[in-house]
Amino acid sequence: MTRPTAILVDIEGTTSAIAFVKDTLFPFAEAALDNFLADHAKDPAVAALVDDVRALAPGQDPAAALRGWMAADAKVTPLKTLQGMIWEAGFKDGRLQGHLWPDVAACLRAWSSAGLRLYVYSSGSTRAQKLLFGHSVAGDLAGLFGGFFDTAVGPKRDPASYRSIAAGLNLPAQEVLFLSDIAEECDAARTAGLQTCRLVRPGDGTLPGSTHPEAVDFPAVAAAFGLPRPG
Repeated sequence: MTRPTAILVDIEGTTSAIAFVKDTLFPFAEAALDNFLADHAKDPAVAALVDDVRALAPGQDPAAALRGWMAADAKVTPLKTLQGMIWEAGFKDGRLQGHLWPDVAACLRAWSSAGLRLYVYSSGSTRAQKLLFGHSVAGDLAGLFGGFFDTAVGPKRDPASYRSIAAGLNLPAQEVLFLSDIAEECDAARTAGLQTCRLVRPGDGTLPGSTHPEAVDFPAVAAAFGLPRPG
């Protein structure tokens, strides 16, 4: 096994509880949707986003289309971008703090201090990713990461997405370790040549049984792959 030189982490179910996204972030964005669209109608970025929604859902009211995608938890880039915009206000004024499992922050700091390169790949927008880690319950961790990737790079179950990320990092794919709770995402990453480890956190109700190495938390990942552990 090649010792990883870079670690690519998913968020929901991996660094953070699935319930945080479902029970806190999603309802917050849904409640603010109408006022946000009305208040920012003349903002060029929001206007462009609404145009993208109309292109993807022709004939539908944009707000209705967005609500439908929210209800289905659709991985649609305009929706994820809008959610990131709405969450930004909540994080910046303190109404929201990014949830992290208690083991995550210390391991990320230890890995970064040891020279490992850290990156995020999540279906949530890069804006949302930076907000979650920048305003987390463990403080500002955004600076630990060398880059953030979302569905703009491609679907998370498509091997081409992981090939693109590895190429963008100028690293051999086998030197990148991908951490996710979703077996199909790990399948795609492995097909692209990345190392994989599936998180099976009891607090999220994730069940073991994939064909990938599995770990209950980040210290277990560190033990399995020879990575530094917090002092």
